[in-house]
Amino acid sequence: MRQLYRIAVTLAAGLHAALLWLRARVRGERPAPPLTQRFGFAPAVPGRPVWIHAASVGEVQLAATLVRALRSRDPGLPLLVTAFTPTGAARAAALAPEVTVRALPYDLPGAVERFLARAEPRLAIVLETELWPTLFEGCQRRGIPLFIANARLSERTAHRYRRFGTLFAPALRCAVIAARSPEDAERFRSIGAQAALTHVTGNLKFDYTLPPDIDMRARALRARYADGRPLWVAGSTHEGEDSAMIAAHARVLARLPEAVLVLAPRHPQRFEGVAAALSAQGVPYVRHSHSPDPAAAATASVVLLDTLGELLEFYAAADAAFVGGSLVPIGGHNLLEPAALGRPVATGPSDFNAAEIARLLLEGGGARRVHDAQDLGACMLEWLGDPRERARVGGLGRAAVEANRGALERLLGLIGPQLHPPAA
Repeated sequence: MRQLYRIAVTLAAGLHAALLWLRARVRGERPAPPLTQRFGFAPAVPGRPVWIHAASVGEVQLAATLVRALRSRDPGLPLLVTAFTPTGAARAAALAPEVTVRALPYDLPGAVERFLARAEPRLAIVLETELWPTLFEGCQRRGIPLFIANARLSERTAHRYRRFGTLFAPALRCAVIAARSPEDAERFRSIGAQAALTHVTGNLKFDYTLPPDIDMRARALRARYADGRPLWVAGSTHEGEDSAMIAAHARVLARLPEAVLVLAPRHPQRFEGVAAALSAQGVPYVRHSHSPDPAAAATASVVLLDTLGELLEFYAAADAAFVGGSLVPIGGHNLLEPAALGRPVATGPSDFNAAEIARLLLEGGGARRVHDAQDLGACMLEWLGDPRERARVGGLGRAAVEANRGALERLLGLIGPQLHPPAA
């Protein structure tokens, strides 16, 4: 089984590296992060850092919460963040200037050994569901304490892992599991995690902390794009959702002609296509990345958010929000950011990536389910036209987030003894 796994990973790594190289070549860029890092070739990381792995953008947001907490407790603590996707690495690079960012190495013995030898982490924190047998076993051999934080595992995924028990069970033998729920904890035990090392700590996403200057940045965006005008954000949209956003906004404009939509596609490679679609439909829009002049910004009906790392500020500037990946079968994205800001939030029917959070906000009255452009347009019209109602719904969402905090402290309680072991 192990030999078959290594053959499969070798083939997949070669194909993945070739695709990254080809994509960068087509765009006239160098692959970022460098492809050499994916094979373990990278500069050494000084100071024996705490290593946090975040697969993509969603996990990087969790990593940001953990980075801030660790830095507040130990400002001099060296930190290393790895990501698998280029978008995740780009977002990780914006976390803090003192955080080292690398690409996660492919799960091959040579790549893993080179990475661990150069990074020399004092402990490793892997977020959510990233299980890499070769990497985990490399940590065990080197005596690197390994934590799987905010650990989640669906029954379907657990069933697949059970079929390869001889591969994954040894890798999990020494891992500390900080699970989001009792059900997740039990599923990790069923695939090889030790019962004594498996804990239920709760969902780390609820402990998201807002940047201290978020209100200032939000006011600047509001003054730039929607001074005195209703504003809603459609965040993290996917292909198949943008046309629904435009149609919903047309319905809003019929009643509120000064309203502004901020349209934020999830993936950078879609920015140009969405811009072309807006142009083809004759929608007056500006691109945020192009720093439009004040007159154009003040009169545009749509702002295309075609940069990374600024969606939170736009949520803070908005009156209401829709979170994408939910009108198409993607599973939905982060509802907690707008909810934590006290913004009423709409979501489509597809929410399997964060079903617990969606259920909590929907049942608590801080979110509303919509099924198509007509539903969404009606929802936004209600919220944009009624300040008291949107304040009520937004307040319920923020209260739900506050009531479910605490996972971060429980996780840090598990990490602490390994981070600062008592003197012998």
